Amino acid sequence: MKFTIYQESRIGRRKSNQDRLAYCYSRDALLMVIADGMGGHLHGDIAAHLAVQFITKAFQREATPTLAEPARFLSRVLMNAHGAIVDYAFDKDLDDAPRTTVVACVVQDGLAHWAHAGDSRLYLLRHGRIAAQTRDHSRVQLLMDQGLLDAEAAAHHPERNRIYSCLGGTRAPQVELSMPMPLRDKDILALCTDGVWGPVRDQGVVDGLAGTNVMHAVPKLLDRAEQLAGPGCDNLSMIAMYWHDESGAAHDDMESTQTRALDRVTTQLNVFGHARAPTAAGDISDDEIEKAIAEINHAIHKYSR
Repeated sequence: MKFTIYQESRIGRRKSNQDRLAYCYSRDALLMVIADGMGGHLHGDIAAHLAVQFITKAFQREATPTLAEPARFLSRVLMNAHGAIVDYAFDKDLDDAPRTTVVACVVQDGLAHWAHAGDSRLYLLRHGRIAAQTRDHSRVQLLMDQGLLDAEAAAHHPERNRIYSCLGGTRAPQVELSMPMPLRDKDILALCTDGVWGPVRDQGVVDGLAGTNVMHAVPKLLDRAEQLAGPGCDNLSMIAMYWHDESGAAHDDMESTQTRALDRVTTQLNVFGHARAPTAAGDISDDEIEKAIAEINHAIHKYSR
């Protein structure tokens, strides 16, 4: 595989960043995943962190160097991550079960497979256009499907943040799987939370990424989303991957996995403790964060046995 990949997450104007994102790759498979947590006092952070950690650890175990069935892997690990979050909430006797959106993509054998629950999105960009994208599991999307809202009205609808499928909570998620999509040279796969696509809209994602170096384009696109969102800016996160043809020449910042060891997996995961603004009186302490990390690791170990 040959690809260029970049990820970034920002807190926006919120007190904490409840987004989590990661990518992992072996010699012959690549995983990208983003989660947008929901819930106060660490609960959204925990749900998103648990989901991303659970999914990446499963990939690390099973991509040796390929996954047996990428689509089935995605379906299984998303449902198991949901179970781990619910199990965590039960163990901690939480009144409000943590919840998170999720979108995950596996690239293997030149094919992209993705799955999602909620309104975090994946875009496949080709020749400066959207070749495919996920469909939000949201109240406004249902209204749009019924012809009761257009895109402009949906962007300002008071229920635009209401979703009907997520990991965690009291209901099993409706995980939606894509058909395998063959990748072509110069295709871009972009995963992002609503803090990005909400302010810039679909065309802003296209204009910000198409035909450019993702290493430079993603920060500029996040800058634009922050500017447009203004004082109400949500957490905003994106992973963008630019696909290179195997026969093409090497480029700066390009990852080439041809000579990697079969058992080697590289992982980039954003860190829990770095996802928060400087603490003030009454905010969550470092001790609470460390305790949450330990509990998440315990939950992942318990549910993965």
